[in-house]
Amino acid sequence: MSVAYTLRPATPADFDFLFALHRAAMRAYIEPIWGWHEDWQLEYFHEKYDSRQRQIIQVEGQDAGVLVVERHADELYLGLIELLPAFQGRGVGAAIVRGLIAQARAEGLPLGLHVLRTNASARRLYERLGLRVVAEEPNRYRMST
Repeated sequence: MSVAYTLRPATPADFDFLFALHRAAMRAYIEPIWGWHEDWQLEYFHEKYDSRQRQIIQVEGQDAGVLVVERHADELYLGLIELLPAFQGRGVGAAIVRGLIAQARAEGLPLGLHVLRTNASARRLYERLGLRVVAEEPNRYRMST
């Protein structure tokens, strides 16, 4: 069953939503590795924030997450996908990743990504969708189709 979602370009006005999303979606996975230091996280997020690279994932008209996809010469790279906890486990992420896999195949490329070692549920999802670990890094796995 496919889940309906739409994507809209992020704007500078989405900063507060996107930082709150990052905190809600990723804190539990970041904290065991590096600790969660709110001031540092906010400063780092502000330094790296570029709304032009991000798309807001919407479900039923509600902002539900963020997506960053990068085109590299040798792969389509899923740079970031985060969903608010209320939208996790509903098939939204799976639908997006399936679409990206299909897009990459159509372009004759693999889909690649990194996932934190502490995020076992995301790794299981990616494996269920056909991605495999191709490299192990200290805090992350590199995965590809």
